[in-house]
Amino acid sequence: MHIRSFWEEWTRTYEDWEAHPEEMVDLGGGVTLAVVTQKGRIPGSSGDVRLRYASVAVWAGGLISRITSYRDAAEARAAAERLAEERG
Repeated sequence: MHIRSFWEEWTRTYEDWEAHPEEMVDLGGGVTLAVVTQKGRIPGSSGDVRLRYASVAVWAGGLISRITSYRDAAEARAAAERLAEERG
């Protein structure tokens, strides 16, 4: 499955789906950190589903070559900072 197909299937599952970036940081060395909260409502439900996560992306040639997501933003930040330092 391509990332676009996965993303479309993921968002189609919800009504009133939205994503809010809390923080986006370029740490240098082609490494970025994003902390995001997604919110949506499953059809037929009255409550929202929320997901907060952080992603560390490695960029090459203007494209993401690798992305790793974490449930814990502090853990993601530490991993991103180490990776950026290694890639210098």
